[in-house]
Amino acid sequence: MNRAALFDVDGTLADTNHLHVTCWWEALRQAGHDVAMHDIHRAIGLPGKDLLAHLLGDDRDTSGDQRLTTAHDTLYATWFDRLPGLDRAADLLRELDRRGWRVVLVTSASEAELTALRGAIGADDAVTATASSDDVSEGKPAPDPVHHALGLAGAAARDAVFVGDTVWDMKAATRAGVVCVGLLSGGIPRRDLEEAGARAVYRHPADLLAGLDDSPFADGSGEGGK
Repeated sequence: MNRAALFDVDGTLADTNHLHVTCWWEALRQAGHDVAMHDIHRAIGLPGKDLLAHLLGDDRDTSGDQRLTTAHDTLYATWFDRLPGLDRAADLLRELDRRGWRVVLVTSASEAELTALRGAIGADDAVTATASSDDVSEGKPAPDPVHHALGLAGAAARDAVFVGDTVWDMKAATRAGVVCVGLLSGGIPRRDLEEAGARAVYRHPADLLAGLDDSPFADGSGEGGK
């Protein structure tokens, strides 16, 4: 029976959340929107159109959405050659692969962003597949990306663990019936992750790797963690 280790990417395996915050803030500022960085930070992890709806409201003029998204993407692309992977992220993926888990990346990143992120993480040899919001009708916090990732891994929800850093990750995994693990490396407080469904919370990938034998990955049952 296949076991699936599902991972968000931004803020979970790569230290990029605050870069996204800055790029969205500048894109919004250029378009005349005054949005606090704190609010943008809490929206990171949502697909672009949902992030804009969350920040600007459903009643906004959506004709400017594509321009805002393009501005963000252009600004963020200037960092592609130096995106920082989080410490021991690659080692974590390789260790899970060694233990027989099928590693699938579940992200809202575009194809170009994902290519840069995978280069920053440097563990393509341990990754079975990738699932993005482009592959489904609804992105996180809907369970669709997680369901799609399970299909790519050929695993049932009960045989999977999802690792992410935002409340959107926790909600998506919980709605898909998958045990979820939260990381604090994306800047979201422990309590918020736990209230959104995290079974266990760790500081960063290196912390999870060090505690892997006592984590929900220990036997695939979702028990353990700290």
